[in-house]
Amino acid sequence: MPLSQRTRAKPCALGDRGTQAACVQADCPCWAACAPSVTLQRGIERDETGRSGGAIHCEIKALAGNSATCLGFCFRLDAGSIPAASKSGERPQLARLSCPSCPDGEQDTRDTQARAACFWYSGRPAEIGISKERIVQLVSVQVGPFKSIDQPQTVKIDPEVTVFVGMNEAGKTVFLQALHKSDDAAGVAVFDPVEDYPRKDLSAYLRQHTTKPAQVTKLTYKLTAGELDELNRDLHTNLPADFEFSLLRHYDNTLRIQLGIDEKPVLDHLRQDSRLSSDVRAALAAVTSVRSIPKATEHLSLTDNDKGWLASVQQRITKTQWESVTQAEAWNWLQPRLPKFAFFGEYELLPSKLNLTDLARRVEQAKSITTPQNAQQAKASQKPLEPQHRAVLALLRMADISVEDFTRPGGGYESLKARLEAISIKLTDEILEFWKQNEDLEVEVDIRLDPDEQPPFNSGPNIYLRIKNRRHRGVSTPFHQRSRGFTWFFSFLVWFDSVQHQLAVGDPGDRDLILLLDEPGLNLHALAQADFLRYIDRLAEKHQVLYTTHSPFMVHSDRLHQVRVVEDRVKVGTVLSDNVSNSDPRTIFPLQAALGWTLAQNLFISERNLLVEGPSDLLYLQAISSLLEAQGRVGLREEVTIVPTGGLDKVVTFVALLGANGLKLAVLHDYRGRPEQKLEDLVKQKMIAPKALLDVSQFRDLANIGKSSRASDIEDLLPVSLYLDYFNRAFSQQLGSTKVTEADLPAGDRVLDRIERHLSTTRIHIRPSGGFNHYAVASLFVSSPPSSLDADALARFESLFRAVNGLF
Repeated sequence: MPLSQRTRAKPCALGDRGTQAACVQADCPCWAACAPSVTLQRGIERDETGRSGGAIHCEIKALAGNSATCLGFCFRLDAGSIPAASKSGERPQLARLSCPSCPDGEQDTRDTQARAACFWYSGRPAEIGISKERIVQLVSVQVGPFKSIDQPQTVKIDPEVTVFVGMNEAGKTVFLQALHKSDDAAGVAVFDPVEDYPRKDLSAYLRQHTTKPAQVTKLTYKLTAGELDELNRDLHTNLPADFEFSLLRHYDNTLRIQLGIDEKPVLDHLRQDSRLSSDVRAALAAVTSVRSIPKATEHLSLTDNDKGWLASVQQRITKTQWESVTQAEAWNWLQPRLPKFAFFGEYELLPSKLNLTDLARRVEQAKSITTPQNAQQAKASQKPLEPQHRAVLALLRMADISVEDFTRPGGGYESLKARLEAISIKLTDEILEFWKQNEDLEVEVDIRLDPDEQPPFNSGPNIYLRIKNRRHRGVSTPFHQRSRGFTWFFSFLVWFDSVQHQLAVGDPGDRDLILLLDEPGLNLHALAQADFLRYIDRLAEKHQVLYTTHSPFMVHSDRLHQVRVVEDRVKVGTVLSDNVSNSDPRTIFPLQAALGWTLAQNLFISERNLLVEGPSDLLYLQAISSLLEAQGRVGLREEVTIVPTGGLDKVVTFVALLGANGLKLAVLHDYRGRPEQKLEDLVKQKMIAPKALLDVSQFRDLANIGKSSRASDIEDLLPVSLYLDYFNRAFSQQLGSTKVTEADLPAGDRVLDRIERHLSTTRIHIRPSGGFNHYAVASLFVSSPPSSLDADALARFESLFRAVNGLF
């Protein structure tokens, strides 16, 4: 029996939530249903390497049908290594368990994460402190036609954080809405052609919608290496490491699945069954699909073993109407692991007060919305749960309170009040961890009757949310009267706790989440936005995060590869791209401002500074330093800050400014074939030591490292062919079908000069002023770095970094 079926069994009705044993629903006698005697012990275990760590040890005292056997399972909470599964009372040894009665023989209980390692796994890792691994990763998205997106747009998604930058009304929110409606975690948001299809083409589309609904999104995913191994092991497939699959959502909310799985490895496995007769084996040699097996064997004289084997195959076939049985089984395996989308925007803010009787009534109405069709009907009339209601439900969930507790006779005010006070303390601690603007705030949550209020607040209990400011002698104000930045940040924390626990109305189940944040921190102060970026980084440890912004303080200047630009182009509509070089300057202004802000900060906070001439130098040095370090070689020291000065002429100003603050400096500059007088003057004035002046040409000739030679830029340390590849890609729109090759370039020392002379000679116009934007090529190099560099290039840069590191 496949391991995944055992580890994802339904929980027994034993013990408290989070400590339930999982019944092993299996035909194999080794894994009979667990007996009603289960104990869980917290303790310290050591794995095979001798490391110790927090663990949960589960001892199943007896197994039905095999009462003499006791099995124990333990695993680490703080590492991916699973120590073992062994007989109770013995130290765990190897991570394998022999099952002589199982058809597959020895079953592998290893797992790269603790999430599914123990057979008693209850499906609630958050409650017992287990870090849940991201099982399926979204790698690319195609959206459109949808609202302002007239033509389908394909966007690569970063494994951790993807940032969408653009002007107001460019279509950033539209993109997130399309993803949200593709698979809403709350099961509420769905596609509606009248609302979502581009309005200018709506009339023509509605005539075909009933018979041929258009595709609106295509989501492409890939599995982690561990999950891919498990899928291959469970289904006997042989999917490659780069296996991807896609889900196509249409305007009628139907789903089409693209898997592309070859059944040959599955057929090979079936043919290897030793119980089969030679006649059946021979017939199977010509079979090309599992579904064709019965027809291929219908004329044979079958043995009892053949008949039993064929019955099991027929059972697999009848379970699905798909042509490919293996693809259907793979989809059944993948579907429960797929992440859903959780969207947070401006409208999910908490109210200052809400009537709980009215909320309970709305919750009951919402329970009837279980399908996209129900959701569309509710949208046509009235949504029972508006964002403010869901926000309060999230708050109650944090206190482990059901809305029915307030309407039930004898609900117990003191108990409810105590739990609300506990969550008030938790919220205060949590928000102050990231809210540094005012650390004297306290959260107050209360419930009370108020018969003098206007309906519906005069009927039944109301929940009130207030913020107390200790800085002003404990004065409290209603939540909605606080700053917009604070109310947004607080509401977001509450919302995220709700989606973490998967307890929105119409429980979406125990699945991973992809977080969609629309303009997060829009009303936050610049420094508070930087604080919130840290929080996003924390979220990205467990969830993919996609967010929109036009604030430079919501962009990591050292992670431009995570940025996607969004533009609204005339007669084209919304366009999304990861190519910064072809974008409107107004669109990429936040990126420029983010880089400028980071540089300005670095002028005063970094003790060790390497001055370079331009931002292209910074990008190449950072990217190639990372490549070297990934190979265990020498990169730039982490504490050294690279500071672009804007040209050699400005180096003197930077040296004076930074040197006056007692900071350590070095200069790396382009070499024009002769000494630079301005730099020599710096040495004469003793503003910088001679050895702290480095030029690029000193690292170009590996036989003469440290000696200035020919005119050189940082780009000359790269292979010419590699640089031209990035040049052609960066300016593909301007070049058209033309590709610049090394043979096209005139002779010379500097590749930049050679390219510009070639462009001038051939009258190829990249930009009106002539030449080309060096930064555009560097930006593409960083956003799409090469998987490797040739040995000489790596050696040049490693020599450069050794020299720079030695100066500090």
